[in-house]
Amino acid sequence: MSDERVLVTGGTGFVGITCIVRLLGDGAEVRTTVRDLARADEVRELVRRAGADPDGVEVVAADLLDDDGWDAAVAGTTHVLHVASPFPARQPKDEDELIVPARDGVLRVLRAARDAGVRRVVQTSSFAAIGYGRPYPGRPYTEADWTDPDGPGVTPYTKSKTLAERAAWDFIDREGGDLELATVNPVGIFGPALGADLSSSLELLRQLLNGVFPVVPNGEVGAVDVRDVADLHVLAMRHPDAAGERFLAVSGDAITYVELARLLRAGLGERAARVPTRVIPDWAVKAGAPFSRDLRLMSQELGRRADASHEKATRVLGWVPRERDEAVLASARSLIDLGLLRD
Repeated sequence: MSDERVLVTGGTGFVGITCIVRLLGDGAEVRTTVRDLARADEVRELVRRAGADPDGVEVVAADLLDDDGWDAAVAGTTHVLHVASPFPARQPKDEDELIVPARDGVLRVLRAARDAGVRRVVQTSSFAAIGYGRPYPGRPYTEADWTDPDGPGVTPYTKSKTLAERAAWDFIDREGGDLELATVNPVGIFGPALGADLSSSLELLRQLLNGVFPVVPNGEVGAVDVRDVADLHVLAMRHPDAAGERFLAVSGDAITYVELARLLRAGLGERAARVPTRVIPDWAVKAGAPFSRDLRLMSQELGRRADASHEKATRVLGWVPRERDEAVLASARSLIDLGLLRD
């Protein structure tokens, strides 16, 4: 695919760096953005760690909150994978801290891509834009479902992902010109980490393996391997039938937190000795919610269903993800190999 020149935004992130490595393996020319060029060497080291040649990556500076840099970032590219999006360690008090960069950032990228004659943008959206704020539909979630940003239990992050994707589709409809758009909507992203910049799902595993929590909540999470997420981005970038479509990235059924804990115990043995397998009663979570932000967020997830279907991605693009448990255990082993767990 030597005629492909691809911009990947957010080159230091978990999904971004995996997309870069995937594209380099296909022989594509790759450019990536970071907010600060001081992190350029970090990108190259992560690429090297993954076994790819860092000389094949051009690193440029661009910020989702600033117009400067985006025209230069997209210049000469044929495709854009817009992966960059703010993700907080904790939910902010002001939701605009997440909504503004997510929404305005994707519009900056789309506007620059349109003006530069880019063929297609693939936006990394999220299951957060699909499965929240409405009652469970009684079947696995699909791409036809949308989160109600004003519905119950919607966090600032969930709202930011929903409004950003809505804004992207509205832009394409109203002023996109010849620019094509596809979105990839992953559930919880697992798989092998290359560095300490962890997804929220890997951070959850790290905390479980370090024994941060004495108990787990009554809830569940969808899972998909980051390598499969990168594959789906590339398929959505190239396939002629992907334009104008959303694609859920999910591997199998959702996993409950207690099943996740037991999987870690069974798969890692002594290294998972600190992982809790007791479930905190719902009443205890609700009782503590007024006094703890973590418990308040946990209370919003109690008993919710997260099953989703990858039927569309498989049917349209031929995408076949790894097994769910394989993705989870690959994550945990990478945390051990990187020395990110307590002794």
